[in-house]
Amino acid sequence: MCRSARIRAGSAAALLLLLIAHAPAPLASGARLDRPGPRQSAPSPPPPPAGGDKSVADFEKRLDKINGEIKDLRSRIESEARRETTVLSTLKRINLSKSLVRKELAAQNVQLERARAALVETQAGIRTIRADLDRERESIDKTLIALYKFGRLDFFQFLLKARDIETYSAENKRLTLLARYQEDLITGHQRSLAELRAAQAELESRERDLAEMIRAANLKRKELDAEGRKSAALINEIQKNRKTYERTLVELKESADLLQAMMNKIINQEWALPFAFVPLYESKGRLPWPVDGRVITPFGFERHPDFKTVVENKGIEIAPGSPGAEVRAVHAGKVVYADYFQGYGNLLIVDHGMTYYTLYGHCSEFLAAVGDMVEPGQAVALAGDTGSLKGECLYFEMRFKTRPLDPLQWLKRR
Repeated sequence: MCRSARIRAGSAAALLLLLIAHAPAPLASGARLDRPGPRQSAPSPPPPPAGGDKSVADFEKRLDKINGEIKDLRSRIESEARRETTVLSTLKRINLSKSLVRKELAAQNVQLERARAALVETQAGIRTIRADLDRERESIDKTLIALYKFGRLDFFQFLLKARDIETYSAENKRLTLLARYQEDLITGHQRSLAELRAAQAELESRERDLAEMIRAANLKRKELDAEGRKSAALINEIQKNRKTYERTLVELKESADLLQAMMNKIINQEWALPFAFVPLYESKGRLPWPVDGRVITPFGFERHPDFKTVVENKGIEIAPGSPGAEVRAVHAGKVVYADYFQGYGNLLIVDHGMTYYTLYGHCSEFLAAVGDMVEPGQAVALAGDTGSLKGECLYFEMRFKTRPLDPLQWLKRR
């Protein structure tokens, strides 16, 4: 073998040893290797965070529940529109519309929450891809240095032409030599760049979607405010206009009679508590308050300050200390009614056994359903203003059989 041939052979062997020496250390199991070898398939996207499938299922479950409630509210609004218009029916339609808008806003909030979670996941994926690109860039740099040491490539001239790694592929003539040694590395790097561009495009799309959702949620809040103004205007009309007020009293009396008839049916339903319990009458004067706040409507007879008319209140109304406060059961029992009742708004009734009952009205939302067993202090609803003529408050009533009891004689003294 001639001297020049021996030099070329020795140079090739030395170059191979240098490339192996400069190749990056093996990565963790499952990661892409940068050593020369067989062409690898496209890498899988970064795995979703632990519990990701569960989170998606949770979002879908919450949305399905809210969408079902939205469908029911729309059906009830359509049904109410076909009925005779009265003061209380008008108030009911406004209350149902407010509830509908609240549910639509709740659905949008769930979608916002899901979009933000997806955005965070996309951002995490981009960080992973960038970390891969940094490792690949380092491997290519080391390879170029090794090639330069043997005079096979004008390294600095190449860098002047290719300021960033994304322009390497444009230098096809130069990369041909490099691809002979680490073709898989270049292919993998180009694939990572494509993944990065796709992930960045996805991030921009998600950010646009999120901005649109926020805009839609703000519009829905304005719609809710508009419904609130309608309700306030009607209540003001009832309080200031004697004729409207007296017509409302007649309608409230009719609603009270309907409630009495329903209570008679409930009393005839026999059931037994599935556990030992303290009878409600043994807790007289020691029951916890259903909501924290001040009493704004007393039990018994009440005179209107302007019209001097007298009405009988069979319960009390409590203005909560904070908006949307939790309404709690005052004693163990079973929920036997949870629905809108004209004149009382969203009304929940708990049967405590031995024909003792508590009623919770004007609720904005129920946290317990018919058939649920509840314990003392358990949250069963949220305070609201449905059916209320005094703004947000809780209507609380106690009954023995069909006879109303003064709640202040049963609740703890404050």
